[in-house]
Amino acid sequence: MRPLIYHNPNCGTSRNTLAMIEASGETPEIIEYLKNPPSRERLIALLDEMAMPPRDLLRRKGTPYDELGLDDPALTNDQLIDAMLTHPILINRPIVVTDQGVRLCRPSERVLNLLDEPIATFTKEDGEVVTYSKAI
Repeated sequence: MRPLIYHNPNCGTSRNTLAMIEASGETPEIIEYLKNPPSRERLIALLDEMAMPPRDLLRRKGTPYDELGLDDPALTNDQLIDAMLTHPILINRPIVVTDQGVRLCRPSERVLNLLDEPIATFTKEDGEVVTYSKAI
């Protein structure tokens, strides 16, 4: 299976993650999730595979999170998922799917554990250098 990334090209973390995947020799399937959001079933499956409650996938910065009152602890998981489906910008990114698992890749170097042959050194857009060695 080739990697799949739920990507936002306007997000530096998402761009860095995509670049790390490509620099590692992979050609990922790219889903610009703001244009093509996941279905309810797919979003629930991604959350399950990440063992993550919907609240932990919500993005606050640059979204209608506050206006929608999504910090209300009384909101159910279904209500939070409904909000993400109505406003895909609320879905934190990037989410990467590989044979080795599914992960929200924040920070971007979290993707390296999902790749078969991850790049050993990578320089992010902001100049930060990431070094990686797979634990044995």
